[in-house]
Amino acid sequence: MAKRKTNGGAEDSAGSILSTVAGPSVPPHPTRLEPPATGTSTETVASPKVGDGQPAIGENALNRPLDRVRVDDSARELTTNQAVPVADNQNSLKAGLRGPTLMEDFILREKITHFDHERIPERVVHARGSAAHGYFESYEDLGDLTRAAPFTAAGKRTPVFVRFSTVAGERGSADTVRDVRGFAVKFYTDKGNWDLVGNNMPVFFIQDAMKFPDLIHAVKPEPHNGMPQAASAHDTFWDFASLSPEIAHMLLWHTSDRAIPRSYRMMQGFGVHTFRLVNAQGVSVFCKFHWSPMAGTHSLVWDEAARITGADPDFHRRDLWEAIDSGQFPEWELGLQIFTEDQVAKFPFDILDPTKIVPEEMVAVRTVGKMVLNRNPDNFFAETEQVAFCAAHVVPGVDFSDDPLLQGRLHSYIDTQISRLGGANFHEIPINTPVAQMHNNQRDGMHRQAINRGRVNYEPNSLAGGCPFQAGARGFVSFPEPQHGSKVRGKPELFADHYSQARLFWISQSLTEQRHIIAAFRFELTRVQTPAVRQRVLALLANIDEVLVASVAEGLGMSVPPPLPPATDRPPYDYPPSPGLSLFARPGSMGIRTRRVALLVGANTDLAQARSLYASLLDDGAVPRLIGERIGPVVEISLETAPSVLWDGVIVPDAMPAVGDVTVFEFLKLQYRHGKPLLALGNGAELLKAARIPHTLPHGVPDPGVIVAAAVDAMEALASVKAVLAQHRVYARETDPPRV
Repeated sequence: MAKRKTNGGAEDSAGSILSTVAGPSVPPHPTRLEPPATGTSTETVASPKVGDGQPAIGENALNRPLDRVRVDDSARELTTNQAVPVADNQNSLKAGLRGPTLMEDFILREKITHFDHERIPERVVHARGSAAHGYFESYEDLGDLTRAAPFTAAGKRTPVFVRFSTVAGERGSADTVRDVRGFAVKFYTDKGNWDLVGNNMPVFFIQDAMKFPDLIHAVKPEPHNGMPQAASAHDTFWDFASLSPEIAHMLLWHTSDRAIPRSYRMMQGFGVHTFRLVNAQGVSVFCKFHWSPMAGTHSLVWDEAARITGADPDFHRRDLWEAIDSGQFPEWELGLQIFTEDQVAKFPFDILDPTKIVPEEMVAVRTVGKMVLNRNPDNFFAETEQVAFCAAHVVPGVDFSDDPLLQGRLHSYIDTQISRLGGANFHEIPINTPVAQMHNNQRDGMHRQAINRGRVNYEPNSLAGGCPFQAGARGFVSFPEPQHGSKVRGKPELFADHYSQARLFWISQSLTEQRHIIAAFRFELTRVQTPAVRQRVLALLANIDEVLVASVAEGLGMSVPPPLPPATDRPPYDYPPSPGLSLFARPGSMGIRTRRVALLVGANTDLAQARSLYASLLDDGAVPRLIGERIGPVVEISLETAPSVLWDGVIVPDAMPAVGDVTVFEFLKLQYRHGKPLLALGNGAELLKAARIPHTLPHGVPDPGVIVAAAVDAMEALASVKAVLAQHRVYARETDPPRV
């Protein structure tokens, strides 16, 4: 039976009207002295603490910009938490100078007690993160698709707070480990907060939330010895993976360079699940969310990532902070994949399966807006650590699909925040409060901030004029999706195709990326101590691609086993390659902005030339630094504190002596090994020669990233280096690379 839309609802198959109407309310009378929410007859008695007792009717003062809670201690004397001035903050109160400390020293006890409780439980997953403020700007009015607040007008800006994170590691782990990266965006819309909580990969390891605790237990440090930290290269993870063939697609993403991004600013973000968009007429379409960085999608290479872990475990945090602090604001464009019920019926996969993507060749990505991060937090704990994201936080116009992993997430996030942040009032922590007004009848609980007036804390009511009243069709209305079927534990048949899209990802990668995937599998499985686990993983890979499994098996010194039995009788679907799945498909449009360039200088360096090169790099937005043996009037950073892996390229100015310092040689060799551009000017070429840096690629053609030029041609040579630097690195060196 057809269903007629009405007032944000629909007519069900039985013909009864499903609609949502606003609740009854009585506005305050203009001549009435006592508002409906009055709490006491003495409320007009004023004081510096309670104010004048007459807040604006219908206002929640908690929903204000964060300036209301920012604190500046400049030119202020030290006090206790009760604002009592502290006379001596260096010595505890004692019975005599050499006597025992007295229990009555309330200043000491307050200080120590607060210190003892300064840490809250870390997130079980995504514990290590970094965040920033910014805005989202819509390119167009999307009213035909959704009434979601950020998309209601072209040019509309919505404040956002974005947190990036690793998944498996604890709060003190390193940034550059092989892992999925969280990409969570909190939109502070004028219709409430919307949290788009996603990852830098569009698929996930499992299909159902029932398996999430097992996945995380398996990838976390093994419980008997607490090792390894922030790594998947161990037996329990791969044991779980080898017994869960639904993981096949995600394993390809996890072993690809997506798992070791160059920067948070240079990775994509995805909503992972299929969501619904609903317009003002109650018409719904399906949607997948894509964030694409304007800086392009770039990664580290594994040897580089491992070395950075030791050189600077805060590499990604520092990169994000410094880019914003220098005014090089990170930007992403938001794209939507929109598809209908009719299209879904023709897909060779199930859109409710979070281990599958919708290839862009089937549904194009429509770019609808831009996100800019333009302000670092004032306080890491108060903002980055206390921000609470939840997949269930949506606004009118955004709704859920029946994806079984998403359905579990709707509960898990809020349950976690209650534990982490001390109770059900975590939404009143300043970073979590919406900019839209918040009014309801929830009361009490730990750490309550709001002081609600009046005796009414229920609805419906008449004693408060019916307020706060339900919004009716203006509020959130769930899409009335018809449901049928028996209660059952299981999966739809299309969920059982575990390998077709894994193969799609594999064949869509460049040869360089395929080599990296093979190397990652070899490294991870070499760390696995149980031969049977390795054997099962190879049997899983045998269902994806013959070259892949044969190469991994060779690296492990094993034979290719028979493939795992498929979970369905349906033949695999033969997808054509999807070029957009390669990192190389998005080189970016920002040139060399924020690229870090080392200028090696010594006692005889042509400083005038070095300064000219430095200035030219700065003009193009790069981050040059003068590096030498010891810091001083010229040298900004010493070699021992600025190892090669922290730089995107290196320049040796004229007259740099061909010193025999192994540290300099190692710096140059690693720059070459990791595909970075190298420029040597004049006599600086002697240093490249002494370090045995080849000028040609393995096939005998000139290496575009090793540039040697006369001193008089410095600026022309620098232009060539900038062109290579903008392409990130020279991957062609990896084909049978010479030893250096």
